[in-house]
Amino acid sequence: MNPRTPHTHRTPRTTATARRSAVALTAVLSALSLSACGVLGGAGDDAPAASARNDITVGLLLPDRDTERFEKFDRPLIEERVLELTDRQGEVAHANAGGSAEKQSEQFGELVADGVDVILVDAVDAGAIAPAVEKAEDAGIPVIAYDRLAEGPVDAYVSHDNELVGELQGRALVSALGAGAEGSKVVMMNGEPTDPNTALFKKGALGELDGRVDIAASYDTRKWLPRVAEENMRKAIRAVGADDIAAVYAANDGVAGAVIEAMEEAGVTDIPPVTGQDADLAAVRRIVSGEQHMTVYKSFLLEAQGAADMAVARARGRDITFDALTRDRVDSRTRRDIPAMLVPVVALTADNIEDTVVRDGVHTVEDICTAAYAAACAEIGLTP
Repeated sequence: MNPRTPHTHRTPRTTATARRSAVALTAVLSALSLSACGVLGGAGDDAPAASARNDITVGLLLPDRDTERFEKFDRPLIEERVLELTDRQGEVAHANAGGSAEKQSEQFGELVADGVDVILVDAVDAGAIAPAVEKAEDAGIPVIAYDRLAEGPVDAYVSHDNELVGELQGRALVSALGAGAEGSKVVMMNGEPTDPNTALFKKGALGELDGRVDIAASYDTRKWLPRVAEENMRKAIRAVGADDIAAVYAANDGVAGAVIEAMEEAGVTDIPPVTGQDADLAAVRRIVSGEQHMTVYKSFLLEAQGAADMAVARARGRDITFDALTRDRVDSRTRRDIPAMLVPVVALTADNIEDTVVRDGVHTVEDICTAAYAAACAEIGLTP
């Protein structure tokens, strides 16, 4: 096993099962919210007195500003949920590393020095953050890895089912290629190699692609930078040939956009199927226009709400609540059987935009269907 690849104790799930799981998770979070407010009698007679504490400070460390979701969705959702759970008395101490692992370690140290009650960290580099996590443990501050599994003595992990993300992406390409899939040349544009999620995305995708297509070239995208992905795609075009590339596995939407730009720059007018992830607005518009085949929609609401619930429960020492939220288990390179919450994901195509990102309030039809995309929206029945 790749030393940076976290191992998840999971069983494969179909998309339908994943959706049912999402509904079930929503119900669990709702029930726990009622319990936290005393509606369901709290955690029971054996709950510690500290469970009623509301003056909680949650440290939140986000990795970068290039990925649209972190500051636009994750941060405000976590902040609001913490306020909701603490009768508006709790607070979130937030910092963004801007893609720098060194800066994030400094920010982590500041939170430890300030004596926050719990830290949520989305690591820029899973290995580099480990010493800071150890210092937090020494200070008695629990650490919950958010979205990416950090190394070191983390108390818990909340993310999406990242292997399933790759499975959905790979399956979508095989389906798009149809009867001609075997022998079709596919280029793989993976994510940042030190991001543990990258290995899971890749593992899931290869489980669907290996033996079904010809993987003609594969590249890593340093720090998930679109400009790196664009240059890698130019290399792929030179190595494989623009007309011979039948599909592109792009690990996320930033990479997908760069891949498409490079192909258009090379004179490709009929863009082959390209995957993505995160349901960025630009990606959803590309799906509407037919430039991008699909993306993977990951409910930011469920992940962020779950993370806030876990953080507050852990800070209060409410083991019953915390255990109810962390029913999965994962392994990192440095720790086994980490309590985890793995939120289901959904493949987003032109057929289900309204039932996913629009329904959940991530994007409005008006946001998606601007004048440039109005005709394409009308063709798929997506109208204001």
